[in-house]
Amino acid sequence: MMPTLRQIRYFIATANTGQVSQAAMDLNVSQSAITTSLKSLEEMLDASLFTRHSQGMALTYEGNQFLQHARYIMSAVEEAMRIPSRSHEKIVGKIRIAMSYTVAGYFAPPYLVRFQRSFPQVEIQLFEAQREQIEEGLASGQYDLAMMLTSNLVNQEDIAFEVLLSSRRRLWLGTNHPLRKKKHISLQDVADEPYIMLAVDEASNTAQRYWNQTSYRPNVVFRTSSVEAVRSMVANGYGVSILSDMVYRPWSLEGRRVEVHTLEDSVPGMDVGIAWNKKKELTPAEVAFCEFVRLTVVAGINS
Repeated sequence: MMPTLRQIRYFIATANTGQVSQAAMDLNVSQSAITTSLKSLEEMLDASLFTRHSQGMALTYEGNQFLQHARYIMSAVEEAMRIPSRSHEKIVGKIRIAMSYTVAGYFAPPYLVRFQRSFPQVEIQLFEAQREQIEEGLASGQYDLAMMLTSNLVNQEDIAFEVLLSSRRRLWLGTNHPLRKKKHISLQDVADEPYIMLAVDEASNTAQRYWNQTSYRPNVVFRTSSVEAVRSMVANGYGVSILSDMVYRPWSLEGRRVEVHTLEDSVPGMDVGIAWNKKKELTPAEVAFCEFVRLTVVAGINS
């Protein structure tokens, strides 16, 4: 037997949320429908795709491998079913797109590749820059568009933006970390642990803002601009961190697992989107790019 598209969709939703209940809410189906679908899928594959624990569902190694293929399958189906609203061959031009570090590494590439396949006559020029440089570049006309963390955007008087994805921030823990035994974890609990602070795309500034709303402070033992360094240190038990689901991957480079836990405190999510100069009239190519990425994200092709 072959899995159905519904089974693959339910599997991806559960993998993304880590909870059957949340996946059911997102898809507007019953929890039993998802549970039955996942059980059937595991029997079909003769492999356990998830480990069940008190906080929800965590992908196994086999589940993580299957997730990559499942995303590719849904991507191919969505692309095959999408009927172009305009003749792609007639859209020509050049777009200068600035991207922040995190967006360039963990969000943009699949959408850029698919856009280039769909609009072969549009030339894309990419630039990686910090948030301040991106804002200045959009205002001055150096860049046409930006894919960036819109939750960090400062100059909202001159720059328009659209949020494409909101990614929650959760606590990253090693598999054997003592905090995993607690059902409820707060920032007070985190403050007692060695903390690995990500220092790229203003992550440390964002963290400082929500920590400042409490009487606690993180015990920072290491600052790094590398998400992989954070992942490795957390997986090996050197410390904990609070990061966005967008950059979460369950396995470190050494093959050790990183677990996630939702905090009791209010921690802001990370918004990713497209930005442009309010005073600039977008070209047909730029409009096509914005529409394409919007539809692709909404369709869940990279989810």
